[in-house]
Amino acid sequence: MEEAFWQDRWQNQKIGFHEPAPNARLIAHFEALAVPKGAAVFVPLCGKSLDIDWLLAQEHPVIGIEFHEAAVQEVFERLGRSAEVTQNGDLRRYAAGDLTLFCGDFFALTAAQVPEVAAVFDRAALVAIAPEQRQAYVDHLTHLCPQVPTLLVTFDYDQSQMQGPPFSVPADMVDQFYGGDVMRRLLQSDPITSPPKIRGLGTEDVYLLAPVA
Repeated sequence: MEEAFWQDRWQNQKIGFHEPAPNARLIAHFEALAVPKGAAVFVPLCGKSLDIDWLLAQEHPVIGIEFHEAAVQEVFERLGRSAEVTQNGDLRRYAAGDLTLFCGDFFALTAAQVPEVAAVFDRAALVAIAPEQRQAYVDHLTHLCPQVPTLLVTFDYDQSQMQGPPFSVPADMVDQFYGGDVMRRLLQSDPITSPPKIRGLGTEDVYLLAPVA
């Protein structure tokens, strides 16, 4: 989806993807990532997610990126942090201690801006990407965070029943995008309950994607 689409969603508060609490699947399965103590986690297309707060509370630095600047600002306000704001290439960088959020186009983010990341948490990124951009998204994510495990949350439903986002990204599609670079393990699968527009249409699945040595 293009930036204009998501900016419109934010400005009109059509943000059903935003959860009022840290994601239960993150909490349940974070240990599967085996993130070393104090190591950073990357959260792509993070919005103003409370998952950020939870990861920080586990003493893991967080690096994220989001289109909508007001959402980035709200995270720092919620946490009571005064961010240092700088222009980094085409992106604006908000940083305070162990939290760094970039504002702008995900594809403008460089590997040099995401150093020493130990894991990726993707709950609302891959399922939000338009079909024709998904392979490019995965390729760029892999470039930014090479050889690190990913906790991936997806939806699997009949796409003809409802237009995304969130889009259906079944297991075989995950395998197609990541090729043989990761080993996929299903950690949890439940009937979809949220967002309401796709409730009951299929399953919400949680995968551990572990790099193949």
